[in-house]
Amino acid sequence: MKRNGMLNSHISKILSDLGHTDMITIADAGLPVPDGVLKIDLALKLGTPSFREVVEAIAEDMVIEKVIVAEEICEGNPVAMQFITEKFGVEAIDASVSHEQFKALTRQVKAVIRTGEATPYANCILQSGVHFG
Repeated sequence: MKRNGMLNSHISKILSDLGHTDMITIADAGLPVPDGVLKIDLALKLGTPSFREVVEAIAEDMVIEKVIVAEEICEGNPVAMQFITEKFGVEAIDASVSHEQFKALTRQVKAVIRTGEATPYANCILQSGVHFG
């Protein structure tokens, strides 16, 4: 058994397999998952686990160079947007896509990790950076 890092074996495998610019989605309970995209469902009940908890855990194990969010998050869920901004910095965030464009982008991700989050627009696409030591 691993001592540190991601314990979920499905997430650990996805993170290990990511290359530079590959993407994963962290999704609220309601975001649709496109056909053919792997869904890792962590949702236990509404609110559990939270979007924040899952993003925090993933960020501990993943080199993240870019975070894509739907522009609607700014007004529709300012708490989530503030968390993302504080966690990754404004320079890493792309909030220029609509929610519909965001959903279309999820067709390109390696996996969608579904949380139990029950607040609007609590979704992000994390783009992998590269770690050279």
